[in-house]
Amino acid sequence: MKTQRGFTLIELMVAVAIVGILSAIAWPSYNSYIMRGKIPDATSNLASKRVLMEQYFQDNHTYVGGPACNADSTSSKYFTFSCPLAATATDYVIQAAGTGTMAGFTYTIDQDNNMQTTAAPSGWAAPSMPANCWITKNGGAC
Repeated sequence: MKTQRGFTLIELMVAVAIVGILSAIAWPSYNSYIMRGKIPDATSNLASKRVLMEQYFQDNHTYVGGPACNADSTSSKYFTFSCPLAATATDYVIQAAGTGTMAGFTYTIDQDNNMQTTAAPSGWAAPSMPANCWITKNGGAC
């Protein structure tokens, strides 16, 4: 008699169930990992734009018209940069608002180097946003 080779239906169902369980556990972690990798796009650009504003202030003794607040200020793939309030002679705020997969994140920096996360998606925000830090990890960690 010929022996049969292959898998039974039960064996295939168990394998599919194991793959499904592993996927359900791994997928949220992977998404979090991907998002954490995109956050430095905002934080590094905000820091660079702050340097530009400080250089402008040293030359002009005002922040009005500074390069980081111009309409042609560059945006990145995941964040749009703007000055939500018009820069004055003595202060400014630069904001990075998430777009696409990073929607929900909003980071700011000002002339005193106060870094703040003003908005974060569910699961990322702490019960109260930290005063002077950018949230870079799940659960509100800086």
